[in-house]
Amino acid sequence: MNTLASAGARPQIEAISLPGAAAAAAIATVLLLAALHALSPEFDPSWRMVSEYANGRYGWVLSLMFGMWALSTWALAFELWPRVRGRAGKIGLYFLIASGIGEMMAAFFDINHPLHDVAGLIGVPTMPIAASLISWRWPCSSRKKALRSLLWTANLIWLALALFIATMYLMVTTLHHAGGHMGRALNHLPAGTIALDGWANRLYVVACCIWVIAAAYQDNSTSETACRGNANVSTASPD
Repeated sequence: MNTLASAGARPQIEAISLPGAAAAAAIATVLLLAALHALSPEFDPSWRMVSEYANGRYGWVLSLMFGMWALSTWALAFELWPRVRGRAGKIGLYFLIASGIGEMMAAFFDINHPLHDVAGLIGVPTMPIAASLISWRWPCSSRKKALRSLLWTANLIWLALALFIATMYLMVTTLHHAGGHMGRALNHLPAGTIALDGWANRLYVVACCIWVIAAAYQDNSTSETACRGNANVSTASPD
């Protein structure tokens, strides 16, 4: 009897643990990013990239942040894999796994390593695509409130990425007009340079974590039985 009870409880425990782990790792990512802001004030957050914290005294905190970010992404992907339906949803999960690969690569290869740029190319553009596809193919799409919150947070990632691209272009353009030049030797910005790209870079990290937390919460609060029940009610209701 006890064995049967334990066997019956196991899926429930696993269902709670993976979304919880994803949310906890995402929260840890944001907290570690905030800690780096306090620990390394020499890096101006208005124009210094998050990855530049590797050149400070607390590079290990940055590596831990990227590692937590990857773990949150993979935990969510592993939890949703058997539940997300449709080709678009599965493609979204592949992109989510790829984003985690880029994040974990960044944990091991800092900004001074050639593979760091590869990590960015793998991890950054795949995350908003994954969030959008998975949100559209959410396992319990009959829950309109949950779907709206997921799509809103997915769009926040796109907005953060667009802001980053726009502010980076703005900084490079104004820097050039001010007589400065981009490069690793750039330690300060000349007067007239408009720098907001560092904040946009941090917003992107936070936006990604917000979506993971929202997805983990919705997954943890919705069971397959509830989804089937809502679907059956919708099917049985007359037009």
